[in-house]
Amino acid sequence: MESGAPVLAVLAAYLLGSLSFAVVISRLMGLSDPRTYGSKNPGATNVLRSGNKAAAVLTLLFDALKGWLPVYLVKAHGADWGLGEGTLAWVFLAAFVGHLFPVFFRFKGGKGVATAAGVLIALEPMLALSVLASWLIVVYFSRMVSLASVVAALFAPVYYQFGDGVAWSAPGAQVLAVAVMGVLLIWRHAENIGRIIAGTESRLGAKKT
Repeated sequence: MESGAPVLAVLAAYLLGSLSFAVVISRLMGLSDPRTYGSKNPGATNVLRSGNKAAAVLTLLFDALKGWLPVYLVKAHGADWGLGEGTLAWVFLAAFVGHLFPVFFRFKGGKGVATAAGVLIALEPMLALSVLASWLIVVYFSRMVSLASVVAALFAPVYYQFGDGVAWSAPGAQVLAVAVMGVLLIWRHAENIGRIIAGTESRLGAKKT
């Protein structure tokens, strides 16, 4: 059974990541499908546009949880099943990809910020705090969540790679997987990047005209 454990772990992580909680929670709370309004992105930010803050918070928490859980389980119990560092990298990448391309929702998923955050928290809390600090600094000065997310995606593999002498110094496979996750996250923000360049991206606290 152990010989097939890595494949099962990766598959389970992908299936968990494929649970689009923006859609699930909206349905349970009697709200419109987030894929039909606003940015049409099934994520916490778009759910917030429904006016239901509780639904947005729950979406954020559960999207993060589905990234955190498989990584935590492999880190805590993977050795008992022959799951090494390489499998851990594949597992957290699979959970993230599941959110972007969910098999249960016709492969149309969200941008992955919350799920990536959950992955980083489970992978190495200090890494997550470093990335969060970068995110908060960019949000504070730019008032643009999308720009902060892109910058955080760029910095995450750099922090992970060059953590020499610090608790989160990382194996190569995991650094590569974090980098791939960052590239995918930036790709999902392509439209936002276009608006940032054009100077039309929305800012926190700005009134719509």
